[in-house]
Amino acid sequence: MNIFLIDADNLNSGAWVDEAFRILEASEGALPVRRAYGSAENLKGLSEVLRAWAVRPFVNLSLTKNTTDIALAVDAMEFACQLPAPKMVVIGSGDADFVPLVVRLRERGIRMVCVSERGKMGREAVSAYDRVILVGQEQALYEAQQAAGGLATGDDLPLQVLKAPAVRAPARKKAVNKTLAATPVNPETPAKKGSTKKIAAKATVTPKTKSSKGAALQLELLAPADGGANLIHTLDVAAILLAVPTLQDGQPLPLAAVAKALLDAKLRGKNMTATKLLKKFPQHFALLPPDKPRTVTYTSGQDVA
Repeated sequence: MNIFLIDADNLNSGAWVDEAFRILEASEGALPVRRAYGSAENLKGLSEVLRAWAVRPFVNLSLTKNTTDIALAVDAMEFACQLPAPKMVVIGSGDADFVPLVVRLRERGIRMVCVSERGKMGREAVSAYDRVILVGQEQALYEAQQAAGGLATGDDLPLQVLKAPAVRAPARKKAVNKTLAATPVNPETPAKKGSTKKIAAKATVTPKTKSSKGAALQLELLAPADGGANLIHTLDVAAILLAVPTLQDGQPLPLAAVAKALLDAKLRGKNMTATKLLKKFPQHFALLPPDKPRTVTYTSGQDVA
């Protein structure tokens, strides 16, 4: 038996819930138990999609403290104690508060799946689940793959996709680089040493600074220093899976599409190729063919023959 428990105070868009059901039924099978927990207001806003998918609503007690998470967790544990135990429990929330629940159910042999809108997915919760499905940006990977020549028509839209919010590089980046390259630096001249220090200081400003020149210098000068890693996020396997969740299915994906998703998620700079980045985790990602990779496969930490 498969169970879908929705935190309607978190997954609170009818479009997200509808997309979640379509993905789950296509990839995980039927969901006999379907429940949604939340405030009366949020459940009312989801009334149409809950009626369409025959989801039972459970309204919270009217208290000063939101009790949705606890109500959902209590029912999840009750289901886990039944015989036979459910084969899979889907939590419709990206809230990290559910991690202790997820770990306990997973220890009982229950497959744990998370459905969350990308902007609400707690990054520290990703590794607790067997699968994470991010909804709300269905066109993102499709557009990336279509741009790479991987898809032909809209009928080939992947079941679960993700694209990080685009962060545009400053328009004057190339001009600033040319200016730096053309400026002679004499290490024996004290005045010019001071100029060099000022340039280095500008390179540490954040992308939110009003100076496009400073932001451009940060992107250009700091990316090579950290090996092309993200200037904002820490690079790890969980971050890569969060940026490209379809890798979790274990199916080969076009390298070009994965590369674009990693670039958009700021997990690599323009000076670092996706191939070089993924080869940092040889036990988790297989790139084939080895000489000129065109596909990427997530191996879950298992050796690839």
